[in-house]
Amino acid sequence: MADRYSFSLTTFSPAGKLVQIEHALAAVNSGVTSIGIKATNGIVIATEKKAVSTLIDDSSLEKVAIISSNIGMVYSGMGPDFRVLVNKSRKAAQAYKRVYMEEPPTAILVKEIAGVMQEFTQSGGVRPFGVSLLIAGFDESGPMLYQVDPSGSYWPWKATAVGKNMVNAKTFLEKRYNDDIELEDAIHTAILTLKEGFEGQMTENTIEIGIITGVVSTKDDGAVVLPEFRKLSPVEIKDYLANIA
Repeated sequence: MADRYSFSLTTFSPAGKLVQIEHALAAVNSGVTSIGIKATNGIVIATEKKAVSTLIDDSSLEKVAIISSNIGMVYSGMGPDFRVLVNKSRKAAQAYKRVYMEEPPTAILVKEIAGVMQEFTQSGGVRPFGVSLLIAGFDESGPMLYQVDPSGSYWPWKATAVGKNMVNAKTFLEKRYNDDIELEDAIHTAILTLKEGFEGQMTENTIEIGIITGVVSTKDDGAVVLPEFRKLSPVEIKDYLANIA
């Protein structure tokens, strides 16, 4: 009986739909809003970070994850599923670096993690991941922003949003985004987009922001600029909020 039930979850309905993927997308759409914006000189990803209780130590909550020195990701949906995908992504990044002695290109890592998510849509006894990911990376191709959905589908974006307020957020981004936007303006735009549908007071402790910037590295053949993904500190976020206010 269990095997028959598990098999039915991974087959198409007469309408040509995988019902479990629709349920997974419902979990994504009920999650907090996450924003991604590609700038000419980097990428910003941002999300709400709200504890379910004032008694929770929110310093232990992580919504934006560093995968490698040049790649980071954020999610909307189920936190436990995100942790599994973060671990798989970090292992894939390390495996690539061990072989090629360099950080993985963004497209390679995105394809790897999308393959994992797709596999869970057709394997018996498992369910699709209840998260959509925004993956930001910077490599020889420049800054790249991808969205990966529970089905394993993925697309590159200039700017996008996932989560419960994604429709309004995308409408806001369409009005504010331009191809010449720089990272500082992108950070402000990401905060303003989150603020549009934010419930309660937005503070440095209720949002989380990750950015990719160029860092100067000195080598034998001279100085080179290398991309680095990092999370903004609460102090930095507080300064940006003060400037917006």
